[in-house]
Amino acid sequence: MDFTPIFENYSLYLEGFWTTAKLVSWALAIGLCLAVPLAIMRTSRNPLINGPVWAFTYFFRGTPLLIQMFLLYYGLGQQQFMIELSQSYEFLKDAYWYALAAFTLNTAAYTTEIIRGAIEGTPYGEIEAARACGMSKAMTLRRVTLPSAFRRALPAYSNEVIFMLHGSAIASVITIVDLLGAARIVASRYYNPFEAFIAVGFFYFCITFALIGGFKWLENRWFAHLRPREQVADKKRHQPA
Repeated sequence: MDFTPIFENYSLYLEGFWTTAKLVSWALAIGLCLAVPLAIMRTSRNPLINGPVWAFTYFFRGTPLLIQMFLLYYGLGQQQFMIELSQSYEFLKDAYWYALAAFTLNTAAYTTEIIRGAIEGTPYGEIEAARACGMSKAMTLRRVTLPSAFRRALPAYSNEVIFMLHGSAIASVITIVDLLGAARIVASRYYNPFEAFIAVGFFYFCITFALIGGFKWLENRWFAHLRPREQVADKKRHQPA
């Protein structure tokens, strides 16, 4: 194996890394902002509020991300009104924005269901205690339900973040030079697909490892209030009878 072309084209890999990082970060940030109100709407008993959100999550969770990106880039992007609109707004000609839209809507759908499940899993005693303190429904949601739901949703959301990172590799299919796109360019130039894709796999592995460490730190911080209780339980468990 010869990794010389990889080191000679490290700048191409770095460019792909920054493209992937920006694409995934923006998609996750915007998707999370969309998911929180959608999850609250999803818990409503009114079918006029709950129904459209259910249809949205059902479609984006029920179809592959690649197809969603193709529908936006090759479908919506080729419509006459979008072509005319792109004459005034040049950024609409760039494939990056269609990939960002597809990733954002996809992660918003999954995150909506994650947060919705966490909201519905809120112990009723916490809600009763908030009501007993005179809190309104909005205040209870803001101060009790959502903070509690975010803690419970964190492990599942960390999986969604990693899934979105790995799923972002399909962006190279529509001419975006992300990490996988950089590897494909190097492989086609030097006919070394094995080394090129080993290198890009190493990049994804390092990013995933960093994300896992970050979420582990966040879990330890958010669940710190439960640690003393767990330590007392462990001491009692190991005491001699």
